[in-house]
Amino acid sequence: MSEKIVVNFTPTGMIPTKKMTPYVPLSVQEIVEDVRLATEIGITMVHLHAIDPETHEPSYKKEIYAEIIEGIRKYAPELVICTSLSGRNFSQLEQRSDPLNLTGHLKPDMGSLTLSSLNFNNVASINSPKMIQDLAAIMKKKGIVPELEAFDVGMINYAKYLERKNLIEPPYYFNLLLGNIACAQADILHAGIMIGDVPENSIWSLAGIGTNQLKMNSLAIAFGGGVRVGIEDNIWYDNERTRLATNSDLLKRVHRIAKANEREIMTSIEFRKKMNLQPGHGKYGRKG
Repeated sequence: MSEKIVVNFTPTGMIPTKKMTPYVPLSVQEIVEDVRLATEIGITMVHLHAIDPETHEPSYKKEIYAEIIEGIRKYAPELVICTSLSGRNFSQLEQRSDPLNLTGHLKPDMGSLTLSSLNFNNVASINSPKMIQDLAAIMKKKGIVPELEAFDVGMINYAKYLERKNLIEPPYYFNLLLGNIACAQADILHAGIMIGDVPENSIWSLAGIGTNQLKMNSLAIAFGGGVRVGIEDNIWYDNERTRLATNSDLLKRVHRIAKANEREIMTSIEFRKKMNLQPGHGKYGRKG
């Protein structure tokens, strides 16, 4: 039997709006409900973004994350939860690290750690060496596992540098994101080089930006990896962009592809064991 598939669910993000698609969940209640539906379909973990209810803009505030996490854990106390620490909109360490201050039953298991600065189509995500190292140090101190985001092969090399500096430690989880305009492209060559370069004792998933999502998810499932899937990366169901997707649409399609490849979905409990995470049910983050 092949290694089970990590399904990393990304229900919302910093770009999709209701004007772009009515299906993107933005309020606390909408996000909690979309994650509930996703757990019924079958996911391993969820990568969360918070949206300010007054400005309708992405937020770093731990109070909003706390509402989302509390809502999710009422029905999914074992689900692995990762909070975004993105540098696309926020430049101060105090802002970006704010969700890491949650404790107890609200503590996230993981926090996203983008491993270098990069350009998107119209905006930059600034991740200075000091910012990356400071976020990694805070997560290590608090027992929160970094979700290592690599948009290019050099970012994987930077993760190895963080390992040498004793800022991160295995086992590792990598999101390899392909298809961004200024980074690794969504093709077999780029994906293969990045997959081949991840450190030992790593679990990896492939993500595709925009309509590359289906291609990269399919490649990952066929070749033994996990997937990152959801409206955050792609609002469309089809490559011709004639049908807007719901998160359930995207997840159900991943399940069909997995079944065709005779691969099972990794449960949160199984992922927790592989990543040396506490068991949930009030205990979250990495074991001490």
